[in-house]
Amino acid sequence: MDMTRVAEQGLVLLGCGKMGSAMLAGWLEHGLPPASVWVIDPHPSDWLKAQGVNINTPLPEAPAVVLVAVKPQMMGEALPAIQALGGGSTLFVSVAAGTSIATFESVLGSDTPIIRAMPNTPAAIRQGITALIGNSHASAEDLTLAENLLSAVGETVRLEDETQMDAVTGLSGSGPAYVFHLIETLAKAGEAQGLPHDLAMKLAKSTVAGAGALAMSADEDPSQLRINVTSPNGTTQAALEVLMHEERGFPDLLHRAVKAATDRSKELSRE
Repeated sequence: MDMTRVAEQGLVLLGCGKMGSAMLAGWLEHGLPPASVWVIDPHPSDWLKAQGVNINTPLPEAPAVVLVAVKPQMMGEALPAIQALGGGSTLFVSVAAGTSIATFESVLGSDTPIIRAMPNTPAAIRQGITALIGNSHASAEDLTLAENLLSAVGETVRLEDETQMDAVTGLSGSGPAYVFHLIETLAKAGEAQGLPHDLAMKLAKSTVAGAGALAMSADEDPSQLRINVTSPNGTTQAALEVLMHEERGFPDLLHRAVKAATDRSKELSRE
């Protein structure tokens, strides 16, 4: 990860909660000098105070990057702190859900390079995936820089159009919660069949984690991996006949869940 430009010109992090802290930890681990980082956060954590970065001090005049990591509800209050940095060569990267590029352009100026990104919570353990899209003033170099920064917490993918961001939110942004719910319900189902709670939870967690790791490392498509473990007339087939039911199974349920999250993301962007 090349942090030369950021180290020389500085990085401003607006908001340092869980996501901001995860990214900052990754950057520092990859060699970004703490003195090159300015953090704006009204309630800095003890961890943040111990990192040696500049906290709530005057900002550099032309930092390389301003990364916005505040909650959408706090956006209106937070943006004035960085408004003066817009309109120049500074790249703005937002990981705030539901805040459009147009919203940032209205505050920072339409000629400001802006990149909107959607990470997810596994970023906390550097296993996240982040989708990003830039405005017309974000150059190829800007996109590469943003990818370098966001790769500190996992993989990155580029979108073709900002309208895809709502679906990304519904799939990978909110998706970890769906998997956590799968784990808890799978464990409860095991308990219902006679397993102790702790054992059922351990089996459920390890099964989901192991299956995910296998899906990531295997050359085959997940549908083929499913077929590989489904013996004809066996136990897995009996379960899949329930899960793959046309009206009451996983396909219908997850389609409706992702659509609900996507629709809500669209609503939030209009509020």
